[in-house]
Amino acid sequence: MLMIFENHFQANWSSIIMEVQRVGLKGWQQAAIAVGSAIGALLDPRRADLIAALGETTGKPAFERVLEWMKRSSEGRAVLLERPRVISAEVSHAWDLPPNTFGAAYASFMGSRNFSPDDRPPVRFMETDELAYVATRAREVHDFWHTLFGLPTNLIGESALKVIEFQQMLLPMCALSVIGGTARFNEKQRKLFYQHYFPWALKAGMRSTHLMSVYYERHFSDDLEDVRRRWGIIPVPPPPKLDAARS
Repeated sequence: MLMIFENHFQANWSSIIMEVQRVGLKGWQQAAIAVGSAIGALLDPRRADLIAALGETTGKPAFERVLEWMKRSSEGRAVLLERPRVISAEVSHAWDLPPNTFGAAYASFMGSRNFSPDDRPPVRFMETDELAYVATRAREVHDFWHTLFGLPTNLIGESALKVIEFQQMLLPMCALSVIGGTARFNEKQRKLFYQHYFPWALKAGMRSTHLMSVYYERHFSDDLEDVRRRWGIIPVPPPPKLDAARS
């Protein structure tokens, strides 16, 4: 019964969201989309479109803070001025870089999963072009962060990255995604997450530089371990073996 409701809700909610393309919303409309997206995202944390809508409709104060933090950094100001996009036309050269580089690690991450940088849903609910770009940038650097922290793209890996994203941007959507993701864990996954990934993610998020202020594309040719040290990145340690996790 839950599965039928979930499929029906998600199909209808997606069609509603897709009808609204980068428009201003009244307060009640924003609240309705936020609530609907939150329900859908909790039912299925893999739904990038619903998570994106939730992030935009609840995240304006957080994106405004991120914007101010970026303006305090010379590299962040360069990102805001030049507005680089993480799309195939702009990052395809990463596939040709030496294997030790950050760019090659990103290309390997994307290629091994058959991901495309063009797959991210567009920003629709930000009021200004500047905030819309910040929201777009936050969405598009997600796979850079996967690469830097060495996180998988399964539910545990995505939930761990959302912990770091919350620390970095204070987006309510990130906290809700962690709640929704962990609610779908089985007992073994939940134990692994809270004993291994969650403590690491708290430490990694606090230690890292402000990652939204990094102009990643300028560092594609840099050695991966060098940029990790420079930005205070702690890659995720290997999870404990199954026998150790049971003890």
